[in-house]
Amino acid sequence: MKQRGFSVIELLVVLALLSVLATVAMPLAQTVQQRERERELKRALWTIRDGIDAYRRAVDELPPATFERTASGYPPSLQALVQGLPDARAAGGRRLFLRSIPRDPFATTDLPADRTWKLRSYASDASRPQAGDDVYDVHSGSSVVALSGQPVSEW
Repeated sequence: MKQRGFSVIELLVVLALLSVLATVAMPLAQTVQQRERERELKRALWTIRDGIDAYRRAVDELPPATFERTASGYPPSLQALVQGLPDARAAGGRRLFLRSIPRDPFATTDLPADRTWKLRSYASDASRPQAGDDVYDVHSGSSVVALSGQPVSEW
């Protein structure tokens, strides 16, 4: 009577092959995940920067007495992009620039979306961005280095 099944050696060979395949696949999976987070960051930066630019253009179009402006005309905070500006021509009487503030995909999840970004004011030097009375630009606060070799905080 012949017994069917696998020997211990055959099982060990199969496990060794599976572990080699898993070892090769892990860095690839991490690279794919990193690339996707970088894409999310680029989309979020484009969205916010477009909102900031639209806000600035709207400030030039609206009468000065209808709302409190910053000296530069840029939004006082990221929340101002979601809250919008008073505008009788827009639906609901407000011109909105963002539906919601996107999150920095490299930031911790315990912070609200608007606190995941580092802000640069109009008066701030580009080589040393600092927050101030307005929001001229945003960047990631993460120390992660992108696949291209550039820190994502410099995007």
